[in-house]
Amino acid sequence: MDTVRHFVFYFCQLLSLIIVARSLLSWIAPNPNEQPMRFLHEITEPILAPLRHIVPRIGMIDITPLIAIVILQLVAELIVRVG
Repeated sequence: MDTVRHFVFYFCQLLSLIIVARSLLSWIAPNPNEQPMRFLHEITEPILAPLRHIVPRIGMIDITPLIAIVILQLVAELIVRVG
């Protein structure tokens, strides 16, 4: 059971980092058809897309990545505290 907890914790941390990478790279505006951007998009979009239906944009700013990171960190912290 301890191994599963560690896996979920590190998986949440990794997803958070991938979301940060996607957000930072979106500011640079690389070609979205390049392999690294497609990879980041495919990994993060299943997490971000449902949140976009709930969280409104603030002007031109999409805060969905921030909300996703907060949720992932809360899940990771919960996993650590429960065990």
